[in-house]
Amino acid sequence: MKNRKISKKVALLSLVGLLALFTAACGNNSSGSGNGASGSGDGDKVTLTMMHPWTTPNIDNDVYKARIADFEKDHPNITIKTDEVPSAQYKTKLRTLAAANNLADISVVWPGAEMDPLIDGNLLEPIDDLMDNWNSILPEAALEGFNVNGKQYAVPTKQTFVDIVYYNKELLAQVGYNEFPKTYDEFIDLIKKLKAANITPIALGNKEQWPLQSSYLSIIGDRFTGSDFLQKVLNKEAKFTDPEFVKAIGVIDELSKLGAFNVDANNMDSVQGQDYMIQGKAAMHISSSTVDARIRINNENGDKFGIALFPSVNGGKGDPKKSAGVVQYGIAIKSGLDEKKKAAAEEFLKYFVSEDLYKALISNGVVVPAKVDIPEDASPYLKEMLELTGNGTAPVFDSLIPTQVVDVIQNGLQALTVGHGTPEEVAADAQKAMDNITN
Repeated sequence: MKNRKISKKVALLSLVGLLALFTAACGNNSSGSGNGASGSGDGDKVTLTMMHPWTTPNIDNDVYKARIADFEKDHPNITIKTDEVPSAQYKTKLRTLAAANNLADISVVWPGAEMDPLIDGNLLEPIDDLMDNWNSILPEAALEGFNVNGKQYAVPTKQTFVDIVYYNKELLAQVGYNEFPKTYDEFIDLIKKLKAANITPIALGNKEQWPLQSSYLSIIGDRFTGSDFLQKVLNKEAKFTDPEFVKAIGVIDELSKLGAFNVDANNMDSVQGQDYMIQGKAAMHISSSTVDARIRINNENGDKFGIALFPSVNGGKGDPKKSAGVVQYGIAIKSGLDEKKKAAAEEFLKYFVSEDLYKALISNGVVVPAKVDIPEDASPYLKEMLELTGNGTAPVFDSLIPTQVVDVIQNGLQALTVGHGTPEEVAADAQKAMDNITN
């Protein structure tokens, strides 16, 4: 058994929010001819491979790519050869490479269930000797998801709240809602009134399948079950078939039957879902705090969009003030690298994950888990996002639950949107998948 501490509250004290400048993106594979951790001769040249999921137009992806380019510029003997994998396929490819013991020299990893197999296979290099670089700016709660059996294997780059409800103030006002509903009953009333007014209530891009699981079920489940439920499932003290969790799945079923989503939701990816609402084709969109840059900060019409959290549910055990959040995009080094590559990879890690990176992310509207000064050019939306997400953190479903079970849940939720299956069946299938892993 691992001595992993599953945090019910992810570091909030230094989360910082969203702003207005758009950092220039760099190219896919950096140019740079040489490589070496510190030397200058041809013999010191080193090429490192790096796999990451930074392919969408989210602002943080541009910051990361620019940071890689800056590193190569400052370290002309080190080349970073990147493998850019879309987020929907990234975790699958990571698992495939891990099974073949063929990870990239540097990989982006997630905490918890996603990282455990990499540790079990001794595929990642502990970085305890490097932690003096971050101990002063990264609180323990930000690091613990990447710490197993007392060893640190990665450091995070950002904190994401996955469940932000973005809403068009003008469209809600058209049906009598001048503020976002506080209760689920009011939320359903809003859905019905928007439908009656021929307004699509919620823009959903679920082609990649993760949105309904991560952005929806993480927080809806928490509203019904409370924040300790997923850990109890892992500990075999609760089951997905428990009534409260079935009710949470039932929300997706109810919304689907009410026609709350755009009809092409499963043919539209997550970025297209954002655009659908930005273009005024839907009243709401549920997504991560990261996309606030696209929806409000860098959008000349951003003021017409508000942010909220999923409302309280009748009889729910969860705190309706909580937002579902996780530290993510941990940067990890492959174990077993030769001396030159290991030195170069460590140099990259120290350079890439730094106070400069966190400040650049903050300045571009991205929440980070680090204790750094907020730049003067920070977004005017920063206070609003911090206030919204600063009242406790609920766990993100796929940050705790094994991937095999996540896949079953995602397939089941997507099926519900097209009228196939029932919440009870989705829950039963998920529990069966969990039993197959833990028995």
